[in-house]
Amino acid sequence: MISNIQSLVQMFKENRRDCRVLVIGDVMLDKYYFGDITRISPEAPVPVINMKMENKTLGGAANVAKNLALLGCKVSLVGVVGKDQGQQELLQMLEHEKIDGSGLLTSERCTTTKTRIISGNQQLLRIDHEDKFEIMDSLVEQFEKWYLQRIEMETFHAIIISDYEKGFCRKELCETVISIANQRGIPVIVDPKGHDWSKYTNATIITPNFKEFSRIIGSELSNTEEVIAKFAPMLREKYSLNYLLITRSEKGMSLVEEGDMIHISTKAKEIYDVSGAGDTVVSTIAAFISIGAPLVDAVKIANIAAGIVVGKRGTYAVRSDELLEELEDLTPLENLDTKVMAREELKHRVNQWRSQGEKIVFTNGCFDLLHIGHAKYLKDARQLGNRLIVGLNSDFSVKRLKGPSRPIVSESDRARMLSFFEFVDAVCIFEEDTPLELISEVLPDILVKGGDYKADEVVGKEYSGRVEIITFVDGYSTTNIIEKISNFESAKV
Repeated sequence: MISNIQSLVQMFKENRRDCRVLVIGDVMLDKYYFGDITRISPEAPVPVINMKMENKTLGGAANVAKNLALLGCKVSLVGVVGKDQGQQELLQMLEHEKIDGSGLLTSERCTTTKTRIISGNQQLLRIDHEDKFEIMDSLVEQFEKWYLQRIEMETFHAIIISDYEKGFCRKELCETVISIANQRGIPVIVDPKGHDWSKYTNATIITPNFKEFSRIIGSELSNTEEVIAKFAPMLREKYSLNYLLITRSEKGMSLVEEGDMIHISTKAKEIYDVSGAGDTVVSTIAAFISIGAPLVDAVKIANIAAGIVVGKRGTYAVRSDELLEELEDLTPLENLDTKVMAREELKHRVNQWRSQGEKIVFTNGCFDLLHIGHAKYLKDARQLGNRLIVGLNSDFSVKRLKGPSRPIVSESDRARMLSFFEFVDAVCIFEEDTPLELISEVLPDILVKGGDYKADEVVGKEYSGRVEIITFVDGYSTTNIIEKISNFESAKV
């Protein structure tokens, strides 16, 4: 789940209009013609469509820019267009969306335009107008001059390279963009295409879909977590990326960084059309890291935004109010679960906390039938450091330790109850009888145990900075509560 979602929503509301993002890539124009098939042509055995409606929208890198503009960011767009009607239509739409198109380059090629003929819910035909070749050296030089001047004049919080393999994203151009951005500490997000990822070397994050990921590996792969775990870390290291994000359609997303991997389930309620979902992902990530959100949370929010898009038909850009409504719907209930983490996500969160100089405290238990003794114990534990992690015995683990009649409360409910405490920062369920393996992965600064333990008897002491023993509150225990209930029921009989 997303950490501190209320804070992120508030940050987004307050700061999104100050975000400045540069989008570089293959600019396109999308056209849709909607109509009804009424008869077969007498001229040839083809359907005749009675045209009812025409719709034009920004496509490719221009759609990425539109997504950002609708999220409230200030956007500059760079690409190449032709000297034709498509250029005029595209410029008018950019002006309407308040997107800065001053960096667009003009060449003799046509403006890439994709025209779709649709009847009912069925796309019957697509007509492409495009010249698919690399741009000339002179245009690359023109871009580099513009880029160097603009980056001196303006602060960009993120840069997106939107490569649709139409020729603009030449290797030399991408290398220049990434190199200068790295020198200035500007994150670069790449939506890749093609077989040559070397031009994206040293980018902050690359966001291929699973088909593109398989293509770069060189074989047809099964869309499984095991396959991701086998190949993705190798690719991330090969191209010196901070992150590799693989979008996996109905299976969600997988985010890979050094020594860590997080799998995020899809948030789409129903998938109608995946067109433009990749554009939404990169634009949402850029918008949220621009306001200071951790990249992991930006990716999770992008997953939610993509879920909105694939529920629409055609190329669609998410509006800020739509996304905020979706995020705010999470806060009453699901945000309670943001503290309940799988081990991989917990390790990532611990690394974040530790990088901020925060002291990690760990304790564990069954916490069946929470009572005042539990609350005081946890509050006292939290006061020893900056973050408190609670290792929670799973249902099977509790049964092995306490007997077949326990736990009274399920592991999911116990975890969520613990997440209500403001002094608990993370809850992680473990299946083993002891939390030794979990402690060895967290490596807490302080390991806390309750009761009359001696420090050298505590499981996991060798993986912690120090051990602290906290005395339990007298007279409070889950066993006592169960006995009281049993005695009450017996007395009734």
